[in-house]
Amino acid sequence: MTSTLSDRISQSAFDGSRLRVVLLLDLYDGAQQQFLEAYEHLRNQVASVPGHISDQLCQSIENPSQWLITSEWESAPPFLAWVNSEEHVATVQPLHNCVRDTRSLRFSVLRETGKAFELAPETAKGKLQASPRLGDGVVRHALTFTVQPGTEGIVAKILADYESPKARVDEDTRLRRTSLFMHGNRVVRAIEVEGDLLAALRHVARQPEVRAVEEALNPYLEQHRDLTDPDSARMFFTRAALPTVHHVTAGRHEAADLRRHALFYQAKEGCGMALARLLAGHDEEAADDPASIIDSSTIFQRDDVVVRLLEAAGPIDARPAQVVGIDGPGKVARLGRLLDGSANTVPTDDLETADFLKRAEMTLITDRCATES
Repeated sequence: MTSTLSDRISQSAFDGSRLRVVLLLDLYDGAQQQFLEAYEHLRNQVASVPGHISDQLCQSIENPSQWLITSEWESAPPFLAWVNSEEHVATVQPLHNCVRDTRSLRFSVLRETGKAFELAPETAKGKLQASPRLGDGVVRHALTFTVQPGTEGIVAKILADYESPKARVDEDTRLRRTSLFMHGNRVVRAIEVEGDLLAALRHVARQPEVRAVEEALNPYLEQHRDLTDPDSARMFFTRAALPTVHHVTAGRHEAADLRRHALFYQAKEGCGMALARLLAGHDEEAADDPASIIDSSTIFQRDDVVVRLLEAAGPIDARPAQVVGIDGPGKVARLGRLLDGSANTVPTDDLETADFLKRAEMTLITDRCATES
């Protein structure tokens, strides 16, 4: 066990360490029995999920309406696969009628003390985060949804023309940057927040200019939603969540020299997490390469959709293999085994790699950075 701090800004779901999930809940008055019944069903479902180790249900000794659910997982990937699944969405639905407010926190286990740990086998002790990571105070998240084919131009105009919401949420939270991309009929909204992500998302949802944009989008969405119905809105945004699974910043270039790009990868069924892990390994190598044009990379993944957001110095078509993620021994073959061949043709030479990059690159609709203090 080392306490050496990572020398670059990074986060990852792929370091193999155990995961501690903390769910804070505030119940409606009189909903306790309904909540306990819903929790028993949820607990039995989660217990059978691969990678789940244990969970605890706790009630506040100061405010009995406040509850805490903690769970431990062998690593982050099985938890993320479960929490982003349709099965999970259906399983937690009964909780929504009991809970006034929730907050979910996820932590890699870095150190552990106590008799239970001391008596555990060495194999279990080894599943700790190797060293602390260096953060920059920024939470990165994305949302994705699809629109009806043929309406892409209308949707792009709606998304490009709206007024930016106020960046300051409260004294602790601030919107930092929002980037909107499209790839065919898929929209990806990447968000950077300093402070509390949930508070920022709620702040944005309340802004009149944003509500007007969301209402204008409704007729063109493939998945119906009614934002005036809390259950419909919650279900839509739960399914639209595109979590960050890896981020690394090398910090070798000046901000003025960097340009933002996004690449879309469609994985084979069941291979989304493996594809994200492969690209994460590539970007860790790029962060160590002084000649790399990639200054930072954020990988978002849900099911079989993987989006890679890059900050690059210089034109990306000058280093297509590096930008795509296949400049290394065996990477083309590994990428080919994970990509959906009907959506992506795997490149085999430089010409095909350049063509793959053109097809994978998403169209930037708008990129807005906060300017107010």
